[in-house]
Amino acid sequence: MGAEQRMTDLGIVLPEQPKPIANYVPTVRVGNLLYVSGHGPHNDGKIKTAGKLGRDLTVEEGYQVARNVTMNCLASIRAALGDLDKVKRFVKLLGMVNCTEDFTEQPKVINGSSDLLVELFGDSGKHARSAVGMQALPFSIPVEIEMIVEVE
Repeated sequence: MGAEQRMTDLGIVLPEQPKPIANYVPTVRVGNLLYVSGHGPHNDGKIKTAGKLGRDLTVEEGYQVARNVTMNCLASIRAALGDLDKVKRFVKLLGMVNCTEDFTEQPKVINGSSDLLVELFGDSGKHARSAVGMQALPFSIPVEIEMIVEVE
């Protein structure tokens, strides 16, 4: 079963592809690799969630934000490929967490992304990953994610 069918079975509906908020494109394809620009929790042109982990948001809330951000990334991947079933494997994920200086749970937050990818893509969703804390992210978003994806 492909990712598109899994999403249907799970009742997951991707948002519209977010529009870039600066001078860049959402994805760039080079050969069989698709580079996905950093995405945040923007839905319908608005920031869905803002704030810092460790002050404004709990780890569980950050996990849900990471899941939402990943759905935005998937919307851009689908727009680039026409079908998520053209994804061969997720190669690398960079998860950036806007957090307080003493916050150390970045991996638990970014698990929201990793768990969703494995849920939808199985072993092809397993990836190399970095989960890092940032002093600030644009517009005070709590999570930004970028990806490298192998495609058909």
